[in-house]
Amino acid sequence: MGEIRRLPEAFCERMKQLLGAEYEAFLASYECDRHYGLRWNPLKASASAFLARMPYRLTPVSWAAEGYYYQEEEQPGKGILHEAGAYYIQEPSAMAVVEILDPKPGERILDLCAAPGGKTTQIAGRMKGEGLLIANELIPGRAKILSQNVERMGVRNCVVCNETPEHLAALFPGFFDRIVVDAPCSGEGMFRKDGTAVEEWSGQNVRICADRQLTILEEAAGMLRPGGVLVYSTCTFAPEENEGTISRFLHGQEDFIIEEVPHDSAFAPGRAEWVEEPAQGIEHTMRLWPHRLKGEGHYIARLRRRGMTVCPVPAQGADPEWAKQTEQTRQAGGRVRQKNRKEKPRRDMTAYGRSGIDDNLCRGFFTEELGLAKDWLDAQGGSLAWFGDQLYLVPASMISMQGMKVIRPGLHLGTGKKNRLEPSHSLALALGTEETDRVLELSQEEALRYLHGESFPCGTQRGWTLLCYRGFALGFGKAVNGQMKNHYPRGLRK
Repeated sequence: MGEIRRLPEAFCERMKQLLGAEYEAFLASYECDRHYGLRWNPLKASASAFLARMPYRLTPVSWAAEGYYYQEEEQPGKGILHEAGAYYIQEPSAMAVVEILDPKPGERILDLCAAPGGKTTQIAGRMKGEGLLIANELIPGRAKILSQNVERMGVRNCVVCNETPEHLAALFPGFFDRIVVDAPCSGEGMFRKDGTAVEEWSGQNVRICADRQLTILEEAAGMLRPGGVLVYSTCTFAPEENEGTISRFLHGQEDFIIEEVPHDSAFAPGRAEWVEEPAQGIEHTMRLWPHRLKGEGHYIARLRRRGMTVCPVPAQGADPEWAKQTEQTRQAGGRVRQKNRKEKPRRDMTAYGRSGIDDNLCRGFFTEELGLAKDWLDAQGGSLAWFGDQLYLVPASMISMQGMKVIRPGLHLGTGKKNRLEPSHSLALALGTEETDRVLELSQEEALRYLHGESFPCGTQRGWTLLCYRGFALGFGKAVNGQMKNHYPRGLRK
């Protein structure tokens, strides 16, 4: 009963009015233990291979193809395979958002409010390395965490930005096939798992969040192609932030409609009677209640922009018509919109400089020293770009990053050092063991030593080596004179 007593009184009174006969069951859910979930990573293994290698007791999450419940005491977040990106710890209800988004390989997709990266990495798994994924986070510290999770999960086709929705909207008019807006909210759905959300709650904050959510949605709308899909979600129960925000948005955006989509039977419909002017179809939005399913509170709405069917994404680069349109926007509207904003100068990500390493030498490194196939780089798509002495693989279809705050411009391949290249940790985590013949499978003891930053004997192994545990890459080591030198990043060592 302690948990119930500390819930805000105004929140409880409002929920009692909204839920009526269901209120007691809702309140009782706070006395129950919360549910813990993880997602297996399709970029690293098949479902069967994943399950065969997991040392945990897992049961499926019914609404998420990659989702599983785990037992709290097993603590998989501290496991070796977590560091290898074999899975992502994620609240089960939150997994439903990307299921409703239904991303496809080859598309252009934006996760507008992306940190810490759960939905971004779930989208990436569905894209299978094909297409362009942009993950954005406004708060710099959270953007860094987002980038780290994208790296750990081995995502190759993602650009991580630290931008305002307004500035992105000026740069990407009508660009994306799908957008997810997991909007900042009052966090009522997380009260059972997050005491801070309870302490920070207020009716005023609910209203502030609702206004902010509408602004973010309006910026997102301009970045979606005709025929494209926009999924809006929150982890709150407040009608103002859910049905209310969607209704206000649709009343101002005549070219958007709510789509009815198949979903888990445990999801409840949106409630038209809870808002003054409900949008048509608001009952097709979805509420996830903690007293009805094994998860926390969530709200999800899938919207589609009217117009022609989504066009296939070109294999290389932006299509000419869009490129012409966005250049006009840059030279006119985009720049004009920025004049009224007071902000720090943006880091220029296009003055890339060169490392001094010959391109052929650079490409030869991946084949001769890392054991990758000769056509490995070409098979990835995209383009090589130096950012100072850092070499990245920038995804195909990505526009110029001139004037953008970019944390991760693509897959980090390596660092140029005195006419040689040192492979990055990001590259190691993105590789499968079948992509190179320079692989060393570690025992549990060796894997733990590696994660602690220690070296260990390696017999006759020589040169750069992809170190693995249970078939999942952990990082690079370099075998010299019978010792495996440790190249696990110092900031990640346990």
